[in-house]
Amino acid sequence: MNFLSKLMQTIAFVPTIVTGIEGLFRDRSGADKKNAAMSFLQAALSMAEAVSSKQIADEAGFKTGLEQIVAGVVACLNASVWAKTQ
Repeated sequence: MNFLSKLMQTIAFVPTIVTGIEGLFRDRSGADKKNAAMSFLQAALSMAEAVSSKQIADEAGFKTGLEQIVAGVVACLNASVWAKTQ
């Protein structure tokens, strides 16, 4: 499977991952939840494999991009009916 297809499949799982992390880490900080989500995403994408095959030239930049995707999904979920009413 090429890199772009693998990346798109991984991104498709972000809402599910974020929702699961929220349930598991309900009482933890936002930073803890983000770190857990990033760990799941990195494993799902097999970043080490992609880096070793030279498909990711800037691993730090790639990780920053994934963090922005997670933050965006959280913002969307928090702005939706999924968020608890206050």
